[in-house]
Amino acid sequence: MSKKVKNSLDPNGKKTKDRKLKKLKNERSGLGEGSKRKAPLWFSVILILIPVLFFVLLELSLRIFNYGQDTSQWVEVAPGKLMLNPDIAYRYFHSTKGIPSSNQNSFDAIKKSNAFRIFILGGSSAAGYPYTPNGDFGRYIQKKLELLYPDNYIEVVNVALTATNSYTMRDLIPGVLEMEPDLILIFAGHNEYYGALGVGSMESIGKSRTVVNLVLSLEKYKTVTLLRDILKWIAGIFSGGEDGNSTQRGTLMSRMAKDKLIALNSETFNEGIVQFEKNLNDVIEMCKSKNIPVVLGTLTSNLKDQKPFTSVSYDNLPLADEIYSRATETLSAGNPDLALKQFLYAKDLDGLRFRAPEKINENIITLGKQFNCPVVDIYNSFNYISPDSIVGNNLITDHLHPTLAGYKIIGKLYLQTLEENHLLPDTGQTRMSESEIDSLVDASIGISKLDSVVAKFRILILKNDWPFSEKKSVQYMLKLFNVKNYIDSTALKVIDNTSSWEQAHRDVAAFYLNKKDYTNFTSEMSTLIAQYPFIKGYYSYTTKQLLNAKLFNEALPFLVKGYNTYPNAFYSKWIGIISLSQNKTDDAIYYLSKSLEYSGSDPQVLYNLSGAYSKKRNYREALQTINKCLQISPSYPQAENLRVQLERIVKHLN
Repeated sequence: MSKKVKNSLDPNGKKTKDRKLKKLKNERSGLGEGSKRKAPLWFSVILILIPVLFFVLLELSLRIFNYGQDTSQWVEVAPGKLMLNPDIAYRYFHSTKGIPSSNQNSFDAIKKSNAFRIFILGGSSAAGYPYTPNGDFGRYIQKKLELLYPDNYIEVVNVALTATNSYTMRDLIPGVLEMEPDLILIFAGHNEYYGALGVGSMESIGKSRTVVNLVLSLEKYKTVTLLRDILKWIAGIFSGGEDGNSTQRGTLMSRMAKDKLIALNSETFNEGIVQFEKNLNDVIEMCKSKNIPVVLGTLTSNLKDQKPFTSVSYDNLPLADEIYSRATETLSAGNPDLALKQFLYAKDLDGLRFRAPEKINENIITLGKQFNCPVVDIYNSFNYISPDSIVGNNLITDHLHPTLAGYKIIGKLYLQTLEENHLLPDTGQTRMSESEIDSLVDASIGISKLDSVVAKFRILILKNDWPFSEKKSVQYMLKLFNVKNYIDSTALKVIDNTSSWEQAHRDVAAFYLNKKDYTNFTSEMSTLIAQYPFIKGYYSYTTKQLLNAKLFNEALPFLVKGYNTYPNAFYSKWIGIISLSQNKTDDAIYYLSKSLEYSGSDPQVLYNLSGAYSKKRNYREALQTINKCLQISPSYPQAENLRVQLERIVKHLN
C-alpha cells in the first residue's frame, strides 16, 4: 500500500502532523518541549526569596530604628546582673494601660559554682500582692535558705506577673530554663479566665490555644509588633478612636474582666480548665526534659468572708448567693464540715471567675501525680489553721490574696515540701536552732511601715472598685485614705504612680535621716538593699551616714554587705577598724590587710593595723607598719607615740 493511501487511512495522521508542526514552531522560536509547563529553577528561587528578603529587611529596619517596646525576656541591670524585663508584659497586654511588672529580682548572668537558684512562676498571689515587690513568699524562702545554708549563694527569682495566667508561664519557661535553675516553684491558677489572653479576658486574641501560643512565640519579632499596631490602629478608626478606652479605667482587676460572666460547667468554663491543664502540662514537660524539679502548690481563697460577686442562672444550677447564705447558716448551726463544702460550691457557682474553681486544684494534683511533682497542700493548710477550719479574712486580705502572715505560711509550706523531697542543697546546714532562724528571718523580711501603708491603700482601692462595689470618686477615696503624715502621703504617691516604689523608700529614708531617726533610716535602706542589691550607692550612702553619726555597730552589717557585694578599700577598712574596737583582732588584721591590698597609702589603715599587730604581740610587724604610716603622714595623730613605744618593746626583745 502506498504511503499516500496509508496516511489517508490513519485516523491519528492529523494529530501527528499537528504535533510535528507545533514542535517545529517551538524549535524556531528557541523554546524546548515542555517549556510552558516548568519555569527555570532560578526563577522559582527568586519568587520565594523576594517575600522572605522583604520581611528580613523589614525586621532589620525595625530593630535598627528600635521600633516598639523591647520585650526580650532578660535585661542587664548592672554588670553581670540580670532581671526580668520590666516591659515584658507588653507581650501579653496589647491594649491595656498600666501593665504589670515583676518583683525585679536580680540574679547573676553567669551562675556561681555554689549557687542554688530558684524561680517562682504565677500571678499576683505568687508575686505577693498587695505587698509587692518585697512581701512575697519567695522572700521568706530566700532569707531562710541563706541562714540554713551559709555556704551556698541563694538566688530566689520571682518572675510572677499580676493578671497573667498559664499562657505567660508557658511563654516564659524556655527562657527560665536557659538560666540554669535548680528548682521551679509554681503557684498559679486564679487568673486562668481573666488573665491576659485567657478565654474570658478583655485582653484576648482568641480561644485557640494553638493560635495563642504561636502568636506568643512570634512576639520576639518587631514585624509582629508592627502588624499588631497596624491592626490596633485600624480597629481604632472603625470604633471612632475609642479602642482600648474600656481597658484604661479602674483597677487592673476591673479592666481585665468587666461584664464577662462565666457559668459553672459552661463551654467557656470548660475551655478555661483545658487551657490551664494543657499549658501547665507543657510547662512541666519542658522542665522535666531539662531534669529541673518542679513543685506545685494548690490554691486557696477567701471562702467564709467573701460572698460570690455575681449569681448566674444556668442549666438548672442553684444561684451562688443562695448557696453562700445556706453555708453561713450551716456554719452558725455548728456544722463546719458541711459549711465548707457549701462555701466551696458557692465559690464555684460565682459567675465572676476571679477565684479559681476546684477543678483547677484537681488538675494541679493530677498533674503532680502524673509527672511525679511534689504538690504543696496550701488549700488544706490554710483551712486547718483557720477558725472553723474555713479560711477567711484571717489569712486573706481580699478575695484571694494572702495577708503577710499568709505569705509567710506559704513560704514555710514550700520549704517543708522541698526538705521532705530532698530538693534542697546537700551542703552542711547551720547549727542555729529553728527558733533562732525564724527570729532572724522575721527581722530581715524587709516590710517597713511604708510598705504596710502601700498595701493597705492597694486593698482599699481594690475593694472600692468593681466588682466589690461601684467605683468611688477621687474625693471619697481621699477621705478613705485618711492621710495623716509623711509616710501616708508618700504611700499615696506610689498608689497614684507619681512616685516609684524605689523613689518612695529613698524619700522616706531621707525623711528619717533628717530627723536623726537612725533606726527607721536603716530599716528603709535595708529594704532598698534587699530589693536592689546591685546598686552600689545604697551601701556606701548608708554606711557613711551611720559612720558620720558614730553609730559603728549599726554600720557594721551594711559594711559587710557592701564588702561581700562590691569589695573595696573603704568597706574592708571600716570592718577592720570596728572589729578592732570589738577586740576581734584576727578579723581586724584580715580586713585591714585587705584594705591595703586595694589602697596601700591610707595612714588610718596602717595605724589601726599596727595596733592590731600589737594586740597580737607581733611587735616587729607592728613597728614596720607604723613606720609606713609615718612615712605617708608624719603628723598622723598618736602615730609617733606608738612608734616610740614599739621601738622600746622591740629593743627590749632583742
